[in-house]
Amino acid sequence: MQNIISKVDKDAKIAVLAGGMSSEAEVSMRSGKGCFEALKRLGYKNAELVIVDKNISQVLQNGNYDYAYNALHGKYGEDGCIQGILEILQIPYSGCGVMASSVCMNKEYTKRILSTDSEIPLIKSVFVRKGDDVKAKTKDLKYPLITKPVCEGSSFGMTKVNTPDELEKAYQEAVKYNDDVLIEEYLVGICATVGVLECEGEPFATEILELRPKNEWYDYEAKYTKGMTEFILPAELSDDLTKKVKTIAVKAHQIAGCSGVSRVDFLIVDGIPYVLEINTSPGMTETSDLPAQSAVMGISYDELVQLILNSVGLNK
Repeated sequence: MQNIISKVDKDAKIAVLAGGMSSEAEVSMRSGKGCFEALKRLGYKNAELVIVDKNISQVLQNGNYDYAYNALHGKYGEDGCIQGILEILQIPYSGCGVMASSVCMNKEYTKRILSTDSEIPLIKSVFVRKGDDVKAKTKDLKYPLITKPVCEGSSFGMTKVNTPDELEKAYQEAVKYNDDVLIEEYLVGICATVGVLECEGEPFATEILELRPKNEWYDYEAKYTKGMTEFILPAELSDDLTKKVKTIAVKAHQIAGCSGVSRVDFLIVDGIPYVLEINTSPGMTETSDLPAQSAVMGISYDELVQLILNSVGLNK
């Protein structure tokens, strides 16, 4: 994809939102700096890197910005909070809107919405709320299981549960992060992720990235320790399965109400691509998945930033 046309005036004042107040602030700073530098190279001379803290509303008001480019990750940045502030201030922003951001941050509501389409495969699971009888809620699930906090990233609080005797301890580990816990059947398959971008309002999937962790599953160590995961790009899947994964990714993006950009994570088991979750503000560092997936398609980092910037104001 070449010569992506800018939908934003090159003289516009753009706030590139980075940092934030989540556990992913450091990664967000790297994403933000990369996007800011790309905008400068693209000719947006009035782009500014804005470090987000609790005073962000006042900073944005004082700055008289025309647009905001969201490079935040995690709590307050991709859960609808910053999006809500931008809506109140009437500053058009890139990426997903308030509703899609808040829904996709919550694994329970993501699965509930995706379950309305019978063509999107989902792993059998239950949601356990504070005070529920955990063993009673999971009686129809087949072991092994995996426990996950409903609103948490980076595999924090996740535990594989091999027997019913291990369930309570795993559940208690998850509730350290969230009161609500997702418990899924543990399946063995191919870990994969695919980005979804939009051009002229039409969503399309990037190439698929396959992840081969050295650990039993794609846990925190596998994600963040160099050499603990092998990355295959494009994924070594059949043509038919590749097409199926991309189709489901785009459909999930649309059903969840996403706009501009998202990244859909899959576990592929016996040719069935199960959707795990949707990330509405994918990393944009030099080593992040989305830039690598786009590059394989011939979309440079700067072109990727331009595509995402073009989504400002479309996330209503």
